[in-house]
Amino acid sequence: MSQSPSTARPCADTLRPAPAARALIWRDAVWLCAIVVVGVNLRPLLSSISPLMATIREATGLSFYGASLLTSLPVVAMGIGAFGAGVLTRTIGETRGVALGLLAIGLACAARWSAETGVVLLFSAALAGVGVASIQALLPGVIKQRFGARVPLAMGVFSASIMGGGGFGAGLSPWIAELAGSWQAALAIWALPAFVALVCWLCLNRKRPANALSAVGHDAPLPAISLVCNRRAWALGLHFGLVNGGYTSLVAWLPAYYQQHGANVATSGSLLASMTVFQASAALLLPLAAASFRDRRPWLVAGLSAQLAGIVGLTAWPEAAPLLWVALAGAGLGGTFALTLVTTLDHSGDHRLAARLVAFVQGVGFVVAAAAPMLAGFVRDLTGTFTAAWIMLAVSISAMIALTFVFSPRSYDRAMTRNVGPKSSA
Repeated sequence: MSQSPSTARPCADTLRPAPAARALIWRDAVWLCAIVVVGVNLRPLLSSISPLMATIREATGLSFYGASLLTSLPVVAMGIGAFGAGVLTRTIGETRGVALGLLAIGLACAARWSAETGVVLLFSAALAGVGVASIQALLPGVIKQRFGARVPLAMGVFSASIMGGGGFGAGLSPWIAELAGSWQAALAIWALPAFVALVCWLCLNRKRPANALSAVGHDAPLPAISLVCNRRAWALGLHFGLVNGGYTSLVAWLPAYYQQHGANVATSGSLLASMTVFQASAALLLPLAAASFRDRRPWLVAGLSAQLAGIVGLTAWPEAAPLLWVALAGAGLGGTFALTLVTTLDHSGDHRLAARLVAFVQGVGFVVAAAAPMLAGFVRDLTGTFTAAWIMLAVSISAMIALTFVFSPRSYDRAMTRNVGPKSSA
């Protein structure tokens, strides 16, 4: 007997998402796209420098140590700027804070068009670092509130876009320099995607009050936890800093290291670009793999172990399998970067406290990470090779593996209720 249309239709409709669900999926997709557009602008200002380092040093007269500041100074600015995230949130809100960050990156990159001295490059590096700091400190809190249980996915997408942007900077900058006949043009071109991202961000938020996300949920009181006196906050900051110390060292010196072994500028830049491809892939996939596990530690150890294997390979057998070494190091760096931020957000269900904690962790972490390329450059000037720098990096990764075991999920509440002061609604 045939089924009547009235009884058959509900079965067909159940295969389709409800209108409200479709609208939610659409909004999440739009926000993920916006996160990608913003994220790709956070690393070209660093990665575009290293493939052209020899040319820049020759044109400006910078030493290896001075040139390392072009990578370290933005990272220091990222760290110091992250501590001001709370002030930005309270005064202008997340929307304007991210917009100002994109504007700073765009102006800093554009200033490199006419750079003739190291001073101009260093100033632009500091300004861009402040812009990156505001974005990196404010967006995770927005992600925590907007995506809820899907935080690992959103943070993975954000981290992958950051790493992917670094790959674009490393891979395209030598080609642009050759095409334009100017290293300044190869650095300044990255102002364009920053301004495009700024327009997209403002269009996405044109109907939303600047402090809308800050205001949501503020009726509930927030414990006045002193993060400066909190041991877990410092442990997470150190962990994040050592992860990024590996990233900043390789971004600054991997091309120079392989140029020392006979590679040309294009080949060494391609190796750095390849590393960032593996970074981006792992930054997306490792948080997704760990998403169904409350305990992130085994996955953190896996990422750190891959990074350690890559650094050991670069040190001991640099010419044997360079693509394998940069693949292992890149996958470890990207996956651990993203998963460390996810682990930090896991420590509190309140998006405001989570945002404060992420900002603090990034503030400490980027200051720590800034020392790594400077130290590597100093060692290179002193010894004539990068071997000692890679050995120090391998030791720090081993220390991180040991530190990872502290981050038990059972300790989250206890760790974050230490140093709790009077209740606050702010």
